[in-house]
Amino acid sequence: MAKDSKIEWTHHTFNPWWGCAKVSAACDNCYAETWAKRVGSNVWGRQAKRRFFGDSHWKEPIAWNIEAASTGIRRRVFCASMADVFEKRSELHQWRERLWDLISLTPMLDWLILTKRPQNISGMVPWGDNWPQNIWLGSTVENQRMAQIRLPQLLKHRAVVRFLSCEPLLSNIDLSQWISDPGLQPIDWIIAGGESGPYSRPMNPNWARALRDSCRANNIAFHFKQWGHWVPTELLTDQQKKVVTVGDIEMAAAGKKIAGRFLDGRTWDELPKTA
Repeated sequence: MAKDSKIEWTHHTFNPWWGCAKVSAACDNCYAETWAKRVGSNVWGRQAKRRFFGDSHWKEPIAWNIEAASTGIRRRVFCASMADVFEKRSELHQWRERLWDLISLTPMLDWLILTKRPQNISGMVPWGDNWPQNIWLGSTVENQRMAQIRLPQLLKHRAVVRFLSCEPLLSNIDLSQWISDPGLQPIDWIIAGGESGPYSRPMNPNWARALRDSCRANNIAFHFKQWGHWVPTELLTDQQKKVVTVGDIEMAAAGKKIAGRFLDGRTWDELPKTA
């Protein structure tokens, strides 16, 4: 989970620490919790300790920055796949400060900071309205309720890019009121996708299509990451179908690898203009 990430929308991942606590429906089947338990790290929940790392770990992005500078090609770093940078715990403060310093030392890396706690951002960053040009700030928005709660908190910040991760996408989401609000910063990028894993919840394809169409109508970059565990039966052979109905669409449990990431006959790999 470092250099050359398998996540489609980033190049590398960096975790300032491991561990988190669940805060909404998107967390129900958290892949990071599952992975931590698989490798024997008890770091999940409000009472669990967080796992921290030494200097060699923190030097890795410095090397990525040197490589990016030598090629002249910027690289994206997802921070943090195994934690939430804006979790409110006193022992995390010194590690956040170290992260801010690291970001300033790596200007050829675009840091994609994704949170489910955007209400905490203002009290934890040192920049006010003068955000570094290499931070893309995002929030998970899995359903309409979380859009109502999180988007006003995210879109008040003047980061160079503001993005949404609508994965797992658990309902239709209407973004029109925030797209048209002149008092908020614009949405630059939307990542959408279904949930993976054996306990995953199926995503209605029309929810993803609605986000895509909203992006196309409002000049927002759209990335369709995956179907996840469930995929429309029309994309499968008869032998691959184990069917449920979501709305009026048949979906089958096929697994992430078989399901793939084609939406209406193509991949969607758009990036915000600054990229």
